Amino acid sequence: MTNVISSNLGYPRIGKKREWKRALEGYWNKQLSEKELLEKTDAIRFANLKKQKEIGIDLVPVGDFTLYDHVLDTSAMFGVVPDRFNYDGGKVNLETYFAIARGTENAVASELTKWFNTNYHYIVPELENVTPTLTENPPLKFYKEAKEKLGIDGKPVILGPITYLKLSKGYEENDFSNVLQRFIPLYVQLLKELEQAGVSWVQIDEPILGTNLSKEVIQKAKQVYEQFHNAAPKLKLILQTYFEHIIHYEEIIEFPVQAIGLDFVHGESLELIKQFGFPEDKVLAAGIINGRNVWKADLEAKTDLLETIYQTVKNKQIIIQPSSSLLHVPVTKESEAQLDSNVKNGLSFANEKLDEIVTLTKGLQTGKQTIVQELARNNKELEQFNHSTHRNNEIVRKEVEALGITDAQRSLPFAERIQKQHEVLQLPLLPTTTIGSLPQTQEVRKTRTKWRQGTITEAEYEQFIRDNITKWIHIQEKIGLDVLVHGEFERTDMVEYFGEKLNGFGVTEFGWVQSYGSRCVKPPLIFGDVSFDTAMTVKESIFAQSLTDKPVKGMLTGPVTILNWSFVHDDVPRETVQNQIALALRKEIKALETSGIKIIQVDEPALREGLPLDEKKQKAYLDAAVYAFRLATSSVQVQTQIHTHMCYSEFQKIYDAIDGLDADVISIETSRSHGEIISAFEENTYEKEIGLGVYDIHSPRVPDKNEIKQNISRALKTIPTEQFWINPDCGLKTRSEDETVGALKAMIHAAREIREEQLTFQK
Repeated sequence: MTNVISSNLGYPRIGKKREWKRALEGYWNKQLSEKELLEKTDAIRFANLKKQKEIGIDLVPVGDFTLYDHVLDTSAMFGVVPDRFNYDGGKVNLETYFAIARGTENAVASELTKWFNTNYHYIVPELENVTPTLTENPPLKFYKEAKEKLGIDGKPVILGPITYLKLSKGYEENDFSNVLQRFIPLYVQLLKELEQAGVSWVQIDEPILGTNLSKEVIQKAKQVYEQFHNAAPKLKLILQTYFEHIIHYEEIIEFPVQAIGLDFVHGESLELIKQFGFPEDKVLAAGIINGRNVWKADLEAKTDLLETIYQTVKNKQIIIQPSSSLLHVPVTKESEAQLDSNVKNGLSFANEKLDEIVTLTKGLQTGKQTIVQELARNNKELEQFNHSTHRNNEIVRKEVEALGITDAQRSLPFAERIQKQHEVLQLPLLPTTTIGSLPQTQEVRKTRTKWRQGTITEAEYEQFIRDNITKWIHIQEKIGLDVLVHGEFERTDMVEYFGEKLNGFGVTEFGWVQSYGSRCVKPPLIFGDVSFDTAMTVKESIFAQSLTDKPVKGMLTGPVTILNWSFVHDDVPRETVQNQIALALRKEIKALETSGIKIIQVDEPALREGLPLDEKKQKAYLDAAVYAFRLATSSVQVQTQIHTHMCYSEFQKIYDAIDGLDADVISIETSRSHGEIISAFEENTYEKEIGLGVYDIHSPRVPDKNEIKQNISRALKTIPTEQFWINPDCGLKTRSEDETVGALKAMIHAAREIREEQLTFQK
């Protein structure tokens, strides 16, 4: 079947062992010149392209690589630079590019938020006072390079205008059409240049089509693609969607494009093409392999699914590809020497997924009988994986089945218990704290590596952790914080750490994925039923509390975030796994409370992230998330104060769920969004205690006192002083000691001045 070809939507940027991250940070730390940075990242980019060609992918994406973020790349391509960065037109240089992402001494960074329902963060475009122009054509540049240097006739990848503008800020919703018209000529020019260069296929990413857009927007989108087709009729455009089925399927399949990419892993795409068919004049790009998870596909089942899809498509033209870009998974499992062999058999990272796509393509092209050996090997490895330890734990399954509503309820309502907590804690007006983690210096990381490699003893490592806790308890006391943290020096990551402690989890050595900028995380693997083994955080928390009379928070990651930031095997419902995690955390919280910890923070930064794109599915998700959090936290005594933290998401849509968590204190990011999240609390009455983060920790800049005072003052116009806490946006592990101390001192000075002003006013 010559009408069946393979494709990829995007490849991990970070390199096999995070070479990309080290190059970027070397440049930011002035250890690399711009020329050296570009040489190193070009080498990574070329290696990525060659690997995809070697595996046998027919349509290799070009232009999916980035030096920070693909949305920021689109902004730079169109000269979308906020006024505060003093951009005077022309090509956006690296200094301005990174300034938008990271901020400068005199200009705050642009907002950072989640890419749909993933843990990838993008830089939000700011369109206010911007006149867009095509400053350069990177997709054309990358196409030419791949063809000339590697002999690859690549498929340029472009972020589509509907998605780009819907993810932007700086204009009113009713002005969308006018703003769109300013960008259409630029996209047209870009596409014309690609056509003139002899490009065959172009992938235009429009994941926003998996959300509940209005019919008016869909009509505008169709007009846009008509203009694209008329301007560059020789180009074969793939309208690529992912993360969900197309909500307005019947209308969108009539767009004048040559192919439409559908996600057959998430959503109901198969049901839609069965019910409404698929246009005979278009190629179906079938996202058949999960681009967001790391588990080996059942190739027998995928082959059967492809046959079903193939029989539904009248023209028998299919592109076989992942369900989304592979930037959400690690590069390869080849380097995983320490994993249990059975667990490793069940894994499939980016390279292995591309192998699966090539195998499936061959099977559909030449018949299932030609891939018998591949199917047999796949079945054997899946069978070995299913016999992994902790795959099936009947005790914890029965425990989850027995749960009811009362298992997730506090013994007293908030208004009654908060008074008892105030009596115990004796905190001042506008109490100050941090979110949890403190700087993970190079010394901390090196010492942890030595311990893992066995070059220092367990006792030596434990003493090192204690020394760091002691140092930072004293620093926090000297700065003047009211509620302290132990700093989490023993933790590599807020989710991976718990993955190492709980049954049913596995951890990798090199399973890194990009979260934002150069920040990479290593999600643990949930391959079986989750259960509690032994106390995970009590030792460090008790030691920290022994050093001070001020309260020290116990620090945990919540069940929803652990689930969303892990690679979860899909043979058990996610809600079931979430409740298993909650039960394990419930036992840890009880151990902390029994040990005398009076404040326990259970972080849920990924609560909003997992929200389904289709609004019809959102209530069920939020109800399950709220239940799991309350299941984990509800068994504490009345006097024990439960905190939680959320960051870098749009919270307006989940306000009721935030309230429903029934946490005594919640801290939420607000400074990176320039205070806009406060509007959610202007429109609603929030009765519990809250800290709206007063400075951005993801930028290396140290804010001054007046800037922080301004953020506090705006929040206090909405939140009563008696309910308000003062804290940074997020944890401080990525900041240096000097940056951390400088910013916290400014925060404390601002808090004291505001506190004095409020007390004077009250008198």
